Amino acid sequence: MAKSGTTTQGLRAAIERSGYYPALVAEAVEAAVGGEAVASYVVHQETTFDANEVRRHVTVLVLTPHRFIVSHTDEQAADTSSPTPYATTSTESVKLDRISSVVVSRVVANPESYTPGTLPREVVLTIGWGAVSRIDLEPAACGDSNCDADHGYTGNATADDLSLRVSEAGDGPDTVRQTLVFAQALSEAIAATAAPAR
Repeated sequence: MAKSGTTTQGLRAAIERSGYYPALVAEAVEAAVGGEAVASYVVHQETTFDANEVRRHVTVLVLTPHRFIVSHTDEQAADTSSPTPYATTSTESVKLDRISSVVVSRVVANPESYTPGTLPREVVLTIGWGAVSRIDLEPAACGDSNCDADHGYTGNATADDLSLRVSEAGDGPDTVRQTLVFAQALSEAIAATAAPAR
């Protein structure tokens, strides 16, 4: 379930409502935010199925006047490194001027009859700041089908630091709407940071 809002108290309440280790998640997020004001946030809990296990994890995105903060918490079953179940939480703080891309992909049903303002049935928010890049390579070839020369490789490099997928069916329409609100707030903050001073 995702929640979006604009206050530190609202952020804490959304983390508590998620019900996913709220004391642990809130402490990590609040330490990363520090004394800055919260401009916008999204709390997204997701359940995944891994072989015979059900795993939950939560992602918290926070926008402050100067930074984008992402926190992710996963739970793990007992294993050889720990006799009891455990959770891992991490936070990353990124200055707004480091963010290189904000991609919002919308999936819309019946596009021929789309009405502006209608919520998409699914949204994927991808944010890149250069911490993680994916390179897809394949052998290069020329147009000659009889050529057996080595033409090297060709490929694409893609920034892929964070990808958050929400859907109306799985998360509800409010979650889709809130993710779009956060994406717009982040895009506007980045544009304001890049604008020349007057």
